[in-house]
Amino acid sequence: MSDSKHPHSEKRLRAGLERFGLDVGLTEPLMRYLGELEKWNATYNLSGIKFVDEMVTRHVFDSLAVLQALPAYTPGTRMLDAGSGAGIPGLILAIVRPDLNVTTLDSAGKKARFMRHVIRTMALPNAEVFEGRAEDHQPAEPYPLIISRAFASLADYIGVTEHLGGPDTRWLSMKAHVDTAEKAGLPAGFAIESTHRLLVPGLDEMRQLLIIRAA
Repeated sequence: MSDSKHPHSEKRLRAGLERFGLDVGLTEPLMRYLGELEKWNATYNLSGIKFVDEMVTRHVFDSLAVLQALPAYTPGTRMLDAGSGAGIPGLILAIVRPDLNVTTLDSAGKKARFMRHVIRTMALPNAEVFEGRAEDHQPAEPYPLIISRAFASLADYIGVTEHLGGPDTRWLSMKAHVDTAEKAGLPAGFAIESTHRLLVPGLDEMRQLLIIRAA
């Protein structure tokens, strides 16, 4: 059933899914996720955004915007969301793209517990949580896709996740703004492959996705 607590938010979410060319049937699970986030946020302060209508824009639409620039992948491809927080964008992408196997990573216990709760209650078989620092994660194989939203700097992002990728990995960085100096500060052996301006419905702010790979 739809979430009747937030009919306006639900209507906006449905309209946004149509704009992204996604199945409007995803409205229900995405509203369930936002309902859980709203509930946990009241106690654990997982996100600075408190109102569901704003979460639709700044969490869901902001995450879905990367789909327009996501590199091609085969079903079952593994993606790591480094510094996932409340599962943004990792769990949102796992909900809308069941052909992605998403690992969300965060060192904060309350955020990891929330993400495990969402995965369990929403029965997301394609998502799992690593609780800890990126430096301490030792996967059996490199991740083909690594994503992060608003990581401190590109240099720090690559620095703490370099060991999690391989020669064919794409590192995706969701940023509001990246200046020339930050781009030039990438670690040796890495280069920006492409930059994509992201269009986020209802958000009149700069959003972009940088795709980085080993040079």
